[in-house]
Amino acid sequence: MRKSLSYWFLLVILGCHVDLIQAQETTLRLVSAFPENTVYTNYIQNWITKFNAQGKGVLQINFIGGPKSVPTFEIGNAVKTGVIDLGVATGAYYTNVMPEAGFLKLAQVPIVEQRKNGAYDLINKVWNEKGNMQYLSRFVENQKFHLFINKKIDKPDLTGLKIRITPIYREFFIALGASVINIPPGEVYTALERGVIDGYGFPIVGIFDLNWDDKTKYRVDPGFYDVEVSIIMNLTAFKKLTEVQRNYLQSQILALEAQNSYWVKYNQEETIRQEKAGIQTIKFDAITSAKYLDKAYEEGWASAIKQSPEFAARFKSLVAK
Repeated sequence: MRKSLSYWFLLVILGCHVDLIQAQETTLRLVSAFPENTVYTNYIQNWITKFNAQGKGVLQINFIGGPKSVPTFEIGNAVKTGVIDLGVATGAYYTNVMPEAGFLKLAQVPIVEQRKNGAYDLINKVWNEKGNMQYLSRFVENQKFHLFINKKIDKPDLTGLKIRITPIYREFFIALGASVINIPPGEVYTALERGVIDGYGFPIVGIFDLNWDDKTKYRVDPGFYDVEVSIIMNLTAFKKLTEVQRNYLQSQILALEAQNSYWVKYNQEETIRQEKAGIQTIKFDAITSAKYLDKAYEEGWASAIKQSPEFAARFKSLVAK
């Protein structure tokens, strides 16, 4: 049977429609500042799998890799310049590009509240203007940093101790009397083994991923600050997204943040795991613990205000308790 002209015309129209949908799919390149075998990178890769499955024809994410692809402390510059579209990092890893990123650890209200009270918009105003970045999501919170050491202490005095630091807790540990050393994560195990350092600051989770538990004797409680791991995006790439793509990205970001309570249970499991591995807990009395935490935030905000007075003051008014 011969097909009518209208039939073939319809096929052409439908074919063009399919081609148009396919042409609108965009793939974003993502690099993690954390090694591939660590908890944060594994967590985000699981999210990417779901993201891509539901985003076919609209938006996809290509996971390029970890620090072997882009060195940890170059992640911010890579996002800013568009070498990559998306970066998974903590703010301390890109303070060389955005000093204000180091202040995110001081937030004492969750990201869901930051979206409501204007803190999230304030972050993006600064990130857009100074870093050519869009701050998409904080997907790790409800975690604390801790001091891990190999020499027992009975008070928060680190005089005479050599502590490996990142910018996150540099001022705090210095204020406690520590001699601070900034070395890459890959060198910490050997530094502990050889006695180059007596300890290090780190989140409650992650030391097993790096095998640091083998060379760690004590964890100091309480923890301080709040671990912040976020997704940042090149602003130019963000603006190129269509409305449909941007809406899809936003829906997936909010779904990711809705799972942040996951980290509470993970923290508990990690604490038990450390105890079983022989890592002992050093606990201060209530008054000393309170002073310890007060000192942490005092030093954190003092440094923030010194670096960026206007932003730090406005940010503090929105996120500090």
